[in-house]
Amino acid sequence: MEGLIVNGFSRLSKEDRINWLVKNFTNNSLKTKEILSQYWLDNKELQKLHDEFSENTISNFFLPWGIAPNFLIDGEMYALPMVTEESSVVAAAANAAKFWLNKGGFSTQVLGTTKLGHIHFFYKGNKEKFTNWFQNFLKIKLEDATAEITQNMRSRGGGITSIILQDNTAKLEGYYFIEVSFDTRDSMGANFINSCLEEMTKILKEEMNQSESFQSNEKESLQITMSILSNYVPDCRVRAEVCCEVDELDVKVMSPYEFAVKFKQAIDIATVETFRATTHNKGIMNGIDAVVIATGNDFRAVESCAHTYASRSGKYRGLTNCIIEDNIFRFWLEIPLALGVVGGLTKLHPLVRASLEILKKPTSEKLMKIVAVSGLAQNFAAIRSLITTGIQKGHMKMHLLNILNQLGATNSEKELLSNLFKDQIVSHHRVVKEFNKLRRNS
Repeated sequence: MEGLIVNGFSRLSKEDRINWLVKNFTNNSLKTKEILSQYWLDNKELQKLHDEFSENTISNFFLPWGIAPNFLIDGEMYALPMVTEESSVVAAAANAAKFWLNKGGFSTQVLGTTKLGHIHFFYKGNKEKFTNWFQNFLKIKLEDATAEITQNMRSRGGGITSIILQDNTAKLEGYYFIEVSFDTRDSMGANFINSCLEEMTKILKEEMNQSESFQSNEKESLQITMSILSNYVPDCRVRAEVCCEVDELDVKVMSPYEFAVKFKQAIDIATVETFRATTHNKGIMNGIDAVVIATGNDFRAVESCAHTYASRSGKYRGLTNCIIEDNIFRFWLEIPLALGVVGGLTKLHPLVRASLEILKKPTSEKLMKIVAVSGLAQNFAAIRSLITTGIQKGHMKMHLLNILNQLGATNSEKELLSNLFKDQIVSHHRVVKEFNKLRRNS
């Protein structure tokens, strides 16, 4: 155990952190030390900025930052910045954008922007008395207590929109929560929401202790567990849609009508079958996460919310829908998205600033629309591949370079093998076989 436990790691220099890590966990691997050091940025100010994004940093972890062009969204052209390590995601989104470009593009609608926070507590006194006290007295006190915190947000048209007491004693003995609804305008609003909730928690404690309406035992029965925002925001929701006449679905390998029917069947399967719905929604999030990361937003919060929303009926189902009616093919995604364009990394990370500039400096509502479109486009591309040529043909072609890089192929070998597999289905086994043959022959 000696050397494996360290005190004051955060106070060590970056070099000392790496030396300790390499010595104790990589058997003094000089290669690992070299790799960790080579990802430092030459720009010292920029490196300092990156170091301050998180704790105990020793290096940087790079991901590709790509562009999916040709998106027509509500009559405006966009190029979508996407950060992802998965092959074919950016290409698939771009292909879907091009497919719908001459069919009217994507249309969107923001259905709500409400975000939520909760104060969770237990109370075992008189339920009716507490409810009346909350409604007629405490609620007003909570609003007044947060007036200073919400002042700037209110000046921008946002703030607290409602405060409601929820009785959950049927689920858990004595359990209640106060649900606070917020409009945080162009910010994601996590810090703002949590600051309001913590101030309200303080007031709840103080007012209960000072109240003459409750006996000592009732006051003592109030136990506040926590106050925190919720990442489930079902009323901060956006819809993205594409539609065209069935005859316009030009996919070459089958008739437009057959394509439309098979496409709807694929969506219906994801609606009723959890195994398929999980992979179906993962594909949607391939597109959504890539734009969320590129714009400095919290993809973990977006993911957790999306999957909770997919389970809102009590059964996990696909997030997209499709209908064919009167010879019109209609395909849409409705999803909650809590996003911000101010605060957090949006003003700090240079590539985040570049992403938002490329997206025409959107408001949070506009960004909700763009992100939803990225998910819909990705899902369309995936379903189209699955019901026509199969997913592997396109995916493995994009993956070919990854395999060749793993094998240590030279540029000339990459060119030769890329040409060889130009009209063939790519598999890892076949690439390795052809690579080894090429090496033997040379």
